[in-house]
Amino acid sequence: MKKVFIAATRQNDGKTMVSLGLFNAFRKRFQDIAYMKPVGQQYRIVDGKKIDKDAVLFSNVYGLTDEPLDMSPIAVSKGFTENYIKQPNRQGLVDQITAAYNRLSEHKDFMLFEGTGHAGVGSVFEMSNAHVAQLVGSKVILVSLGGIGRAIDELILNKACFDLLGVEIAGVIINKVEPEKYDKISHVVRAGLERQGIDVLGVIPYVNSLTRPTVAELYEELGAELLSGEDNLNRNVGNFIIGDMRPHDALDYFQGDTLLICPGNREELVMTALCGNLLETEMSYNVGAMIFTAGLRPHEKMMNLIRSSNIPILMVDEDSFSVATKINRMLFKIHAEESQKIAKIQSLIEDYVDVDRIISKL
Repeated sequence: MKKVFIAATRQNDGKTMVSLGLFNAFRKRFQDIAYMKPVGQQYRIVDGKKIDKDAVLFSNVYGLTDEPLDMSPIAVSKGFTENYIKQPNRQGLVDQITAAYNRLSEHKDFMLFEGTGHAGVGSVFEMSNAHVAQLVGSKVILVSLGGIGRAIDELILNKACFDLLGVEIAGVIINKVEPEKYDKISHVVRAGLERQGIDVLGVIPYVNSLTRPTVAELYEELGAELLSGEDNLNRNVGNFIIGDMRPHDALDYFQGDTLLICPGNREELVMTALCGNLLETEMSYNVGAMIFTAGLRPHEKMMNLIRSSNIPILMVDEDSFSVATKINRMLFKIHAEESQKIAKIQSLIEDYVDVDRIISKL
């Protein structure tokens, strides 16, 4: 059985995106393939069990029928680290991962492991990405953000963690490279890493649409109240503006994927934003969703008008600036329902990553 462990140099480098695309590519080349997220930091409750969000994603996207706890044997919940430091039991964690691995790998041709965060994440409870890759006997592919100097520095630093435990790096994938710099970065970073004895297995361009959150994600992350537009919660948000300007000035900022953040009593601004959605004309000034802040909503008669537009409207108690700050800091994950994003990811991996070379190195 061939296997590969996908790790990253830091959080939000696109490790899940790369894993999602690679899994699809490997499925075309191997008959029976399995996925495991040995240590997960973000989980959902599935049938009363803590299952990592990425394991749920892979299960839903690819229709995997393996036991969820085998795909996600360790979910780091609140207090997990503190409890481990007080009462360490590394062998217990080793046994959990080993047992899950043995069950998953039976009769499989290929197995993809997805790490969590950078190489050292999990060291506090003696189960870092490097430890896990060593435990399951897998070579590693490191994913890093597009760039030259920082990318190479961070790759060398993370590689050292794996080197320390004798885990082989099969190669690296450079992700999210700005299109206008793609040719330069691809050439220079390959030359720079070749001098370090590291094979570049792919360079993937940045695609803006893949980083856009859905209204459903904002609804969940903000713990908001849904006022209308439940049929359009999977709509993507491209940019957001705080409604602290005159309606006349705001028109220049409204686009079809704009999220307007303002108190609900800014009714003149809300009506201006709705014009492009309510009138049956080809208007460029419309919005994709709104968040009413400070717990304020428009008059009920205006709410009836808003509902008729079927625009997703959320309401929160925080002020507009606090909400915008929260959104800026959020890390958004791909959802199984986002079929267009997933198809694009799969296409990017086939086009920009040498999948057959990866297989030959495992």
